[in-house]
Amino acid sequence: MLIASYNPKQTGDILVVILDEDAKEQKVEQIGNVVRISDAENDHVTGFNFTNASEVLPRLKEVNGEVTLTQEDLNALNKSLSDNGIKDTIEFDTDPKFVVGYVKSVKEHPKSDHLKITETEINDGRTLQIVSGSPNMQEDIKVVVAKVGAMMPDGLIIWPGELKGEESNGMICSGRELLIPNAPQRPGALILPNDYQEVGEAFDFDKADTLFSK
Repeated sequence: MLIASYNPKQTGDILVVILDEDAKEQKVEQIGNVVRISDAENDHVTGFNFTNASEVLPRLKEVNGEVTLTQEDLNALNKSLSDNGIKDTIEFDTDPKFVVGYVKSVKEHPKSDHLKITETEINDGRTLQIVSGSPNMQEDIKVVVAKVGAMMPDGLIIWPGELKGEESNGMICSGRELLIPNAPQRPGALILPNDYQEVGEAFDFDKADTLFSK
C-alpha cells in the first residue's frame, strides 16, 4: 500500500505517506525532518510525514490533494529518510487501486434490508466479498471497484472492514463518488458498458469523462 497526500493550505508543507492501516497503539517519532509512525507493539511502519516536503519534492508546489508518486519521487523520499538516519525504505506500489470489476453474485444481508453481499471478480478470477448499499446492485454487471488502499476523490481511504457483521474488502463505486462529469447525483453503483474495459484493468478515468455526456 502506498498513499500520499499534500494539502499545504490545511497542514503546511507536509507530505503524508500512508503505508498501512493505523495500529491500535501508535508510536510517533520526530527524527530530523521526518515523522516516523509505527505500531508500538512490533515497530511495523505504517507511515511517514515529511516536513519541508517541497524541498524534497519541488513539484509538490503545484499539487493539492492526493499525490501519485513516481519511482523518481520515491528515490528522493528514501534519500531523505537515509539523510535523517532512518533505515526504513518506501517501496513502489504498482497495483492499481481502482479497477473494473464484475459482480458474479448478490445475496441479501442477513441483518439489513438495504445492504447486499456481493462476490465481485477483480482480476484473474480473484474475487472479493464487498458489501454494498447501492439500490441498483445486481448480478452480471461491470462496475468500478475501489480496492483496499484506494483513496477516494473526497479523501476517504478504503480499508478492510465489516458492515453489520459481514466482511467487506473494497467498495463498489458510484459515478458521483468518483467525481465523473455529469454523473447522477444519487446513490447507485456505476454500471459500465460491457465493452468498456476488461475485468481487472485499471479504471480509465479519462475515458469516463464521456460516460455521462449530455
